[in-house]
Amino acid sequence: MSDDVPVSGRDAFLSYASLDAEVAARLCGLLEKSAITVWMAPRDVPAGANYADAIVRAITGCRTLLVILSANSVGSAHVGKEIERASSKGRPIVAVRLDETALTPALEYFLSESQWIDARTGIEAALPKLIDGIRRLTSAAGAGDAGTIPERPAAAAAALTPTVTPIRRYALPAAIALAVVLAGALLVERAGWLQRAPPPSAALPAVASAPPEPRPATQKSIAVLPFEDLSEKKDQGYFSDGLSEELIDLLSKVQGLRVPARTSSFYFKGRQTTLAEIGKALNVSHVLEGSVRKSGKALRISTELVSVSDDSRVWSETYDRQLDDVFKVQDDIAGSVVAALKVSMLGEAPRAAPTGNSDAYLHYLRARELRAGEAAAFEPTRDELLKAVQLDPSFAQAWLALGDLYIDGFVGSSYGPYEVARRQAMDALQRSISLDPNLVSAHVETARLYYMMDWDIPAAQAELKRAAELAPSDRESGFLWLTGYIANSEGQFDQAIASHLKSRDLDPLNLDNYRQLGNAYYRAGRLDEAAAVLNEVLQRNPGASTAHYRLGLVRLAQHRPEDALAEFTLEKSADFALIGPPLALDALGRTSESDKFLTQALASKTIPFAAAYQLGLIYAARGQTDTAFQWLQRALQQRDAGMHWMKFDPLLKGLSSDPRFKALLVQMHQA
Repeated sequence: MSDDVPVSGRDAFLSYASLDAEVAARLCGLLEKSAITVWMAPRDVPAGANYADAIVRAITGCRTLLVILSANSVGSAHVGKEIERASSKGRPIVAVRLDETALTPALEYFLSESQWIDARTGIEAALPKLIDGIRRLTSAAGAGDAGTIPERPAAAAAALTPTVTPIRRYALPAAIALAVVLAGALLVERAGWLQRAPPPSAALPAVASAPPEPRPATQKSIAVLPFEDLSEKKDQGYFSDGLSEELIDLLSKVQGLRVPARTSSFYFKGRQTTLAEIGKALNVSHVLEGSVRKSGKALRISTELVSVSDDSRVWSETYDRQLDDVFKVQDDIAGSVVAALKVSMLGEAPRAAPTGNSDAYLHYLRARELRAGEAAAFEPTRDELLKAVQLDPSFAQAWLALGDLYIDGFVGSSYGPYEVARRQAMDALQRSISLDPNLVSAHVETARLYYMMDWDIPAAQAELKRAAELAPSDRESGFLWLTGYIANSEGQFDQAIASHLKSRDLDPLNLDNYRQLGNAYYRAGRLDEAAAVLNEVLQRNPGASTAHYRLGLVRLAQHRPEDALAEFTLEKSADFALIGPPLALDALGRTSESDKFLTQALASKTIPFAAAYQLGLIYAARGQTDTAFQWLQRALQQRDAGMHWMKFDPLLKGLSSDPRFKALLVQMHQA
């Protein structure tokens, strides 16, 4: 059998301890007599092949992992590694249990939700159930591409009790997956469409997997996937995520290496997917994945660089270090990656550790996790960052994160008033820059403060210029986002579109990049392109906030009010579901219906305070000029970020010749 079936077509990789070799051989023979194809070492290792590489390739190529679970295998290091490898590649795991030996914490992590079949009374007695389970698990794979394992059909789950669960590298709780979908929420709030509204109470539905056809990946491209927390209590997710983020930041500074941003790389956390799908969605040739075991200050960090084209391991390493050495480990990993990909790190000297206080670093990482996982977590995030800078007042990145938090807190309406938020944000950012004048992100965030909070475009552009002088900032997503946003508000639409296209390429799964690109196309009058981009947002995530509203505006500009009304009606944001329909209903001459929506909007507890600008648009479209200016004046007083769009908003063209229009713009820039 072993000579007839290629590795990629086999049903099961048989994992066992050497002391169980006799049982393994007997089980293998029984399965093959029942037409279950098996890969087994050393029998199937090709002559002259590297033994370890042959094992890795076989696990990747087989459809399931079948492990003989016994006192011998529980204590076997290589069995544990084979189980971990199969899990990382999304292969279903089935265990044949020979005795009562308790599982180690590591094996419990991978096997606690997997089916094991009781063979304590003998292999032969357990065989029928084992064969049936393997056949059901592998039936969906059929003759598919090697290395691509589809999800297990429901019939397989029903056939086995308890259920056989395919343990996948990214199969984490659904709440974490949803957090990744919402990771761009703060960027969405920056968009100026409803920036002062509190976050919605309802969670968004899962993102639909409909990525665009990617361009061919360059050989010098890599996605850093979220490292897996293998700590005994599974309570170090913030640390493993933080390690991944630091590596993204570090590798992003490498000239000639394309590295997707965090939002896109972390999109796959909690999702059942394959390496090929990741490579296609992110347009990368390589993936860096790994795991972290942390106990106290002891660390074990395992890493692996994998080629997407053939799922082959390019480089791997395991580091046993202390927490205080984590920055050196990050440098070592990055150096090994760039060496393997034949690119060069910028500069010769190793970077300085961002902090010498490991406890301060842990508080900083906890803050980053809170920000990524819960848009409303302003106070606990602030508290963690304050602890970090209290423990190490020279921690520039923590000061930067604190300043960024204060800006988003004000823009997202969770913190204020303006004078307090502005002072605290600027103090933190200036502290960061004084500690590290070359910290590009600190200059970008200072520019964002000037623009988003002060409406001071010259000051913002000066800071962006400084950031561009310090580093190749067109590789920094925040720089591109803000550059495009300012250009869009100033009517420089070609520049805005170019910046948002670059930002989308850098962070291809961040929905806000598509929203902002659609907004720029809309304001530039390139309506078909705007509609296409916004439809792509909705294909990816039908529940994307403000996407239907924006598409409704495009349909109005295309003189398709019925289609606009349909889009406004589908809007998932409760506030925008009220302020969109009046625009379409007025265009259709259905004034009484429009009045009903407008009455509800005006009675809302949030819309008059969070969307005064959008109310001004409704009255402007109605031709009620005085009322429109009253709402725009209120938006100015409330520092509604929607006012950034006023100068070139298609719905305000009829007001642009009114002296009050120019007066509002003057007041903005004097504010």
